[in-house]
Amino acid sequence: MKTGYSKVEAGTVFFAIWHEQWDANIHHHADQGVIIQVRSSNQNNEINLLQFNCFFLQPTYIYDPDGRSKICQIDPLTDGNAIGWSIQKLKTRLVKMIEAAGYGTIARKIDMQTVLNAIPEVERLARDKFKNSIQLVKHKRGDFIFEAGNIRFGLELRTLGDDGGLAIHVLTDLCGSSSHEYSEETEILAFDCFRIQPHYHYGPRNKNLRYYWDKTVVPDPLEWTLDVLKAGKLRQMITGAGYPDVAKDLDDDLVKKIIPGIEEKARQLQPAIKGI
Repeated sequence: MKTGYSKVEAGTVFFAIWHEQWDANIHHHADQGVIIQVRSSNQNNEINLLQFNCFFLQPTYIYDPDGRSKICQIDPLTDGNAIGWSIQKLKTRLVKMIEAAGYGTIARKIDMQTVLNAIPEVERLARDKFKNSIQLVKHKRGDFIFEAGNIRFGLELRTLGDDGGLAIHVLTDLCGSSSHEYSEETEILAFDCFRIQPHYHYGPRNKNLRYYWDKTVVPDPLEWTLDVLKAGKLRQMITGAGYPDVAKDLDDDLVKKIIPGIEEKARQLQPAIKGI
């Protein structure tokens, strides 16, 4: 999903900046963030020269994205913030990078002073989109609630356009317990076991990483979800959603005790798929 395209002119080249969300099993992997492209300004033969994917999980940059597409990794541990790193390289290595992408003729025509004059606007737009264009969702908590210590499960039948099915929400109280008026009940995982496009979310209110099930290998997403809960994978998933303290305080025994009740109610709402 692409949102909020912006363009900054810089002489021979221009910069295209937007926010994009990728979904696992639809795109390369589940992620989201800001994309900065460097393109030639020749409208008769516009070329995508470089692309910087300033994403949460796997930030990368690409030489000649529409051609040989050489992908290189940005290491968050050594390179730091992906936008900051990309902006620095645009300031100091742009000509060399365009040459490495195979466009030496264009590289030789670049006026770096014009580029440097444009960079502050590129950075402003990139940081603004990263902060304000992140794709998050807020679901209902569910109609049937199952408490399990520091988390709870909410079950409901959801309708989304011409799709729908059982949704299982994993919720917790942040900033205090439910008895505190300032506490915030937050959905940390969501399993949307839909008919047409079943998927699940890591951190719907955090980074909202979405995984779409491959229905060829997972014909019954609800069965898959229940199996994951029974296998004790919830703690790792909560950590992956960005809530390590919630995961640390999870009581596995309490979760195991309520899984049969969750399964019974879930199958009342959405019976098992026959003949798979």
